[in-house]
Amino acid sequence: MTLDSITLPDDLLWINEFDWNPVAQSQDRTLTGGLLIQEQSKKLGRPIELSGGLDAGWVNRSTVVELQSLSELANKRMILKLPDGRQFTVIFDRTHGSPIEAKQVLPFAYPDDNHFYQLTLRLLVVQGT
Repeated sequence: MTLDSITLPDDLLWINEFDWNPVAQSQDRTLTGGLLIQEQSKKLGRPIELSGGLDAGWVNRSTVVELQSLSELANKRMILKLPDGRQFTVIFDRTHGSPIEAKQVLPFAYPDDNHFYQLTLRLLVVQGT
């Protein structure tokens, strides 16, 4: 799996893959109590949250630093390539705070570049590929 030129572990899970629905719906009531329903296909904006949890998807500190540097670029479009061959043009999803969460697997005061971290990435699809 890759995000731009950064190699990510293939055991990162797309944890919200089936939480998104490609159809938007709005419902309103008329003054007489009738129900008005409108539906439309969503073109873009699908969230992709990748996480390995406690037991998988670990990355070393140098990868976290690379991802952090990449996340500091506004409007940076990246290609996400999944192990199954699918690919998406994405940006970082900043709507729920930081788009990158990295927690040390074994806490250490001064970790080196090879120290392992649990990783969560929040991305947003901005273009079909």
